[in-house]
Amino acid sequence: MITTTTRQHTLRGHLPGRHTARAASSVEHQAMLASRLTARDKWLLALLHEHRVLTSFQIQDAAFPSGRSARQRVRDLYLWRAVSRFQPFQQLGSAPMHYVLGPAGAAVLAAEHGLEVKDLGYRHDRAMAIAHNQRLAHTVGVNDFFTSLIARARHNTDEELAAWWAEARCARHFGDLVIPDGYGRWRTRHHGTTREVEWFLEYDTGTESLTKVGRKLAAYARLAESTGIATPVLVWLPTTRREAGARTALARVHAALDDPRAVPVATAAADLLDPTSPHPSPAEAIWLPLTSTRPGRAGPRYSLADLAGAWPGLAPPAVPSTEDSEGEAGDAAAASPYRLPPPSPIPPRATPNRIARGEH
Repeated sequence: MITTTTRQHTLRGHLPGRHTARAASSVEHQAMLASRLTARDKWLLALLHEHRVLTSFQIQDAAFPSGRSARQRVRDLYLWRAVSRFQPFQQLGSAPMHYVLGPAGAAVLAAEHGLEVKDLGYRHDRAMAIAHNQRLAHTVGVNDFFTSLIARARHNTDEELAAWWAEARCARHFGDLVIPDGYGRWRTRHHGTTREVEWFLEYDTGTESLTKVGRKLAAYARLAESTGIATPVLVWLPTTRREAGARTALARVHAALDDPRAVPVATAAADLLDPTSPHPSPAEAIWLPLTSTRPGRAGPRYSLADLAGAWPGLAPPAVPSTEDSEGEAGDAAAASPYRLPPPSPIPPRATPNRIARGEH
């Protein structure tokens, strides 16, 4: 019979618990966060608000030097309710932790811009609902595409992901014609010369019919006609086998366009990435423009930096407007008039906070 009880505090120190939802919305909690959140933390909160969900690996690629430092810092943000998390079911093994913007993080973002949380269009239950959304894998895949570019740029000062728009932002700007999965802009510097290429991303998971993939080009043709801007469309596919079939479907529709040159197209497949590369990303020489008379045939592939050269006469990208309150975006954003500007894809330099560092 047990006659003595070992008290928990004699075994180890008390682990900090997570703040309740009520405590996280209090003035005292916001005052505490003011002394603990770094510029990089706030940047990560803005990134989660823009792109809905990021995995632990994507957060590491985007902002941290190691998995350990990423886990430690994101754990703090979770305990402070700046972020929330979930782990999807996976048949084999375990999925990485997925993070969304938390209620305290939304309050910080709103306060930084002089807004109320409701002006962001944020609700915690809606943020967490992506855990059960049928497009979760697609959203994570799109974000993986861009965070791998951020990781490459962080380790190469001559390359930079200059812009990254989420699907929702693209929908507000172009949704009456087409809704890309994302918009990006890649900038490179070489011997004092700066080059840029912009693109709309179509991310294919292999579940959509190839005929439907091809039909999207007609919508991009209408967008090019409306704006007078020829913006490349990059189609990312899971395998080279899928890419070969997609190129046949794309070539059929592309050739029938009134002005095919107004819709430059290139394809690439994920299995073309070099797994031995320190930072494998879509910036590698894996892009095949849709110019060959035999669309399924392998040919010379271009890096992301050199891709613009595959289309002679393609005008350099213009500076995209981010004002949702002006132009065609104003009406589309009426339901959320105070949307934040898109966060910079490149994180600010790490500035260790004395208090935060002491708690790691």
